[in-house]
Amino acid sequence: MESQVFYRKWRPQTLSDVVGQEHITQTLCNSLESGKVAHAYVFCGPRGTGKTSTGRILAKALNCLQSDGKGEPCNSCDICMAITKGQLLDVIEIDAASNRGIDEIREIRERVNYAPSVARSKVYIIDEVHMLTDPASNALLKTLEEPPPHVVFVLATTEPHKMLATILSRCQRFDFRRLSQVAIVSKLMYICAKESIDIEPAAVRLIARNVFGSLRDAENLLEQMVAYYGDHINVGQVEEILGIMSDSRVKELVRYIVNKDVAAGLATVNSVARDGLDLKQFNQGVVEYLRGMLLIKSRADEVLDLTQEDLDEMKDLVKDITVDEILKAVKLFGQVSFRFDDYSPLPMELALVECSLPVVPQQTKASVSEVGKKGSIQSTKAVSKSGVNDVSSSVKPDLAVASSDAIKPLYKTEETDGSKTGEVSASCEYVQEHWDEFVQGLRGVGSGANLDAFLRSACEPVDVEGDTLVLGFYYSFHMEKIDSPQCRHLIEAKLEQKFGNLKKIRCILKPKAKQRAVNGHLVRAAMEMGAKITNVEDTDG
Repeated sequence: MESQVFYRKWRPQTLSDVVGQEHITQTLCNSLESGKVAHAYVFCGPRGTGKTSTGRILAKALNCLQSDGKGEPCNSCDICMAITKGQLLDVIEIDAASNRGIDEIREIRERVNYAPSVARSKVYIIDEVHMLTDPASNALLKTLEEPPPHVVFVLATTEPHKMLATILSRCQRFDFRRLSQVAIVSKLMYICAKESIDIEPAAVRLIARNVFGSLRDAENLLEQMVAYYGDHINVGQVEEILGIMSDSRVKELVRYIVNKDVAAGLATVNSVARDGLDLKQFNQGVVEYLRGMLLIKSRADEVLDLTQEDLDEMKDLVKDITVDEILKAVKLFGQVSFRFDDYSPLPMELALVECSLPVVPQQTKASVSEVGKKGSIQSTKAVSKSGVNDVSSSVKPDLAVASSDAIKPLYKTEETDGSKTGEVSASCEYVQEHWDEFVQGLRGVGSGANLDAFLRSACEPVDVEGDTLVLGFYYSFHMEKIDSPQCRHLIEAKLEQKFGNLKKIRCILKPKAKQRAVNGHLVRAAMEMGAKITNVEDTDG
């Protein structure tokens, strides 16, 4: 046999050989056995998942001389062998990415009416069919509406949403899934056994994790490893080719996060940076590992695509950490940005240090008896920009101070008909004190929305009504922008994260009071030199 690349040499030749697409291959087998094969199919899904290979197998099965078109191809008759070698004239493969015009489709329309030259059925396999121009797609539609009985179309695409709905409605659609890591590992180990390649199981798993469900990519990467390192491959060599660091350092850092060992964690981050490895990729690995822990802690580990060994290791680790702590770590490392300096470990260092700080709930309540035992609350003060005012009459004594090193929300207990409802809400004063922090958190939220700019300069919190924050706007243009459904949704989602029970916003128009321009630094400097104010003009703020 002539030398072939792995993905072609080990391409599946029967429906049962197709990896990870049993929901499709079983349906096609049933259709072949019953003789009820459709005139057109759409195979859609990510690259390297078996779409074109399945189309070729279907063409063989329809025309196999031994199975008589009623089951799996034999792969030994003249028809099957010709299709395998790409030499049968009655199986036509077209790349729509490079043959996307109407002329090519018109040529198909003219030829479909001719009977097959050798085979029982003509099969047209059109790859990347979504790349056809609109006129070409309409011409193909006409062919699909009334095809000759001896023609079968297989349309393959990675982007079915770009196809005409009228074409999709005339085809049987099969969605190919990304392959699981287990399926890819199994196929790679089979290839290695056949090719006499000695490879560490951990190296195979690492390849499978980094191809995102594409078997063709995995086979290409394996062949690249063989070409570079020979028939003996270890995990370190795979890491070198992929340009990534050892999985052990990701797990190592996560373990330090769990144990709140900041010093050791910082040493790990800096060792990755010193080795010149990709910090972005390392951070991504940390986030993905933390996500797995979050799913396991939430009892949703069945959705994880992991080997049993990795799953057991992760389950052992989550025993020593709470859901809140994992959630905090996922958010912190998920927000790490290397926009300004890809080589500085500082963003990851900050996330690591902040992970070690205690998780403080946004709303803290304590019973009167607990407060009495602590003896820590004698009176409650409200902190505002203008000073400190006594508001003990509106704040109940069942509020426990959660931390002495930070100002916490001032809460008030809602009362209805003289009885407490148990609901608590942040005061307007607290929201005003922390408004700049909230606005800063909206930076970059919503593509092109500039929410932080609008909220910083165009409005201010004026009242709290139950679970609703009232925003006073200076101009109607800004109010209409923020009051749009899209912006409201983005702001309200962040609002609840920051202030607990505040879930909604209400926008009102409240123009800024006019200010006298007598306090500017230039005016003061002029007055110190002996100037006098003779006229003051009112200016809008």
